[in-house]
Amino acid sequence: MSLLERLNNDMKSAMKNKDKLKLSVIRLVKASLQNEQIKIGRELTDDESLTVLNRELKQRRDSLHEFEQANREDLATKIRDEITILEIYMPEQLSEEELSQLVKDTIAEVGASSKADMGKVMGALMPKVKGKADGSLVNRLVQQHLS
Repeated sequence: MSLLERLNNDMKSAMKNKDKLKLSVIRLVKASLQNEQIKIGRELTDDESLTVLNRELKQRRDSLHEFEQANREDLATKIRDEITILEIYMPEQLSEEELSQLVKDTIAEVGASSKADMGKVMGALMPKVKGKADGSLVNRLVQQHLS
């Protein structure tokens, strides 16, 4: 079942259950997917849909950080709930150990030896972990292994 089909089914159930927050999040994600589809002029692949979903999740995480910095717990709570809903549609996340092993393998694969090679490592690694790991965590692990 594609992401769009899952979103449509979940949207129907959210309407029936009168779950306003879930309905709102699903509608926003569907709108983002449709905007991306219009932008590129064709149906989105699963990979492209995942990219859009990742972007939505990242925006909410950034907002959460800002709200927490401003001591706006009311808004932070709402954003946390939205993040929880969005994570349902993401692929299963890699554990830090799995990710660390993948980083080591990629460093060996590209022959990186210093922090100057970080771009090469990140370029080879990010397609492998797309949607399965947070970019900032990947970045931190690559820096650790290269130093």
